[in-house]
Amino acid sequence: MDATRRPWTDQTLSALTGGYAWLPARMRASTDGVVSTRLMGRRVLAVRGPEAVRFFYDESNVRRHGALPEPVRGTLFGQDAVHTLDGGPHRERKELFLPLLQADTVAAAADEVCAAWDEAVTTWTGRSRVVLFDEASVVLTRGVCRWAGVPLGEDEAEPVARDLVAMVDGFATLGPRHWRARRARGRQEDRLARLVREVRSGDRTAPAGSMLERVARHRDGAGEPLDAGTAAVELLNVLRPTVAVSWFVAFAAHALHRWPENRAMLRDGDVTHTTAFVHEVRRFYPFAPFLGGLAVRDLDWRGHHLPAGGLVVLDVYGQLHDEELWGDPYAFRPQRFQHHPAERDELIPQGGGDPRTGHRCPGEGVTLGLLEALAQRLARLEYRVAEQDLAIPLRRIPTRPRSGFVVTGVRPADTRRVVVSATAADSGRNRP
Repeated sequence: MDATRRPWTDQTLSALTGGYAWLPARMRASTDGVVSTRLMGRRVLAVRGPEAVRFFYDESNVRRHGALPEPVRGTLFGQDAVHTLDGGPHRERKELFLPLLQADTVAAAADEVCAAWDEAVTTWTGRSRVVLFDEASVVLTRGVCRWAGVPLGEDEAEPVARDLVAMVDGFATLGPRHWRARRARGRQEDRLARLVREVRSGDRTAPAGSMLERVARHRDGAGEPLDAGTAAVELLNVLRPTVAVSWFVAFAAHALHRWPENRAMLRDGDVTHTTAFVHEVRRFYPFAPFLGGLAVRDLDWRGHHLPAGGLVVLDVYGQLHDEELWGDPYAFRPQRFQHHPAERDELIPQGGGDPRTGHRCPGEGVTLGLLEALAQRLARLEYRVAEQDLAIPLRRIPTRPRSGFVVTGVRPADTRRVVVSATAADSGRNRP
């Protein structure tokens, strides 16, 4: 019998092999845009749409504590991270990250990353080939560590970048990628925990106002400092997502190659078009497939029942490619965001809800600011696109161009200072 007629058939293997297409395909097969199934033996209710986003982020309906599988905690987020908390403890821990919502923070991070990019470009010009994904990860690692106050020797940038990329690359898979991610997290947690202890003992001084200082000095609701291991986890939850912007840099390069008509306005610093282009890159290209949380109580959604403890899944990729929301969703069209604002609970590549109090990524404004700055710099860069495999496989999570986007013949770029848009800088508003 077809799985859509047996709603509680376990779909774990299908989800692992189906990648980004698995849940949207199930949604299309349903009659009401809701999917009831099982994953890892647990009953699941999968939903999407702005109303579903608000349902999902309502803490009276869904909680995160206990929802993230250990393989995800052990690679992507870390044990006891802010992502695993709810209610008061979540809001107290999230205080650590609220500076990421401020305009001056976004601008400072963009300035450091742009400086690292400009330094790197001078070395690319003499090379026969440059793998943009790899180079962007090193640029972002250098920039975010400078901004966060984390010391990084010149010979450390590439290995640290590889570890931060590995944590993202191995969270949704089994086998070598997963074990590489675990080893990478172990190395970086150990390194940053030592750094936190040195700051607390006075053996090292953290730059005033830096994320390193905030994490080292943070106290929970009981007035106790975070243990050094948890502090390292949360510091990584600033560094790792920033370096994950390398996925979007590769996607932006892919978009400029396929739709080169976008290059001129980016090169000229058209802020409106830059913001629209970045929103469309984040909407169009696959990154997070879905998000999950546990039902706090018995839930009913559009006639479907889920008992307390069941898993509520938000179909992120499906929502970002929903015909009703976007119209012709598989067309890359930045102009859609010039005519329709990026509504908070519609555009959800980094989650939905309020970034100040909920589980939406507080670093989303930093992601926007960095990607706007780097998209303009990329558009100004002179290069040739080498013969390569630019396919983006939807069975691989997280995916990216298979080749990493290889360029040749790089020439010095126009390095005019980039001014990030108000959308990125004013990331405390209830818009992404």
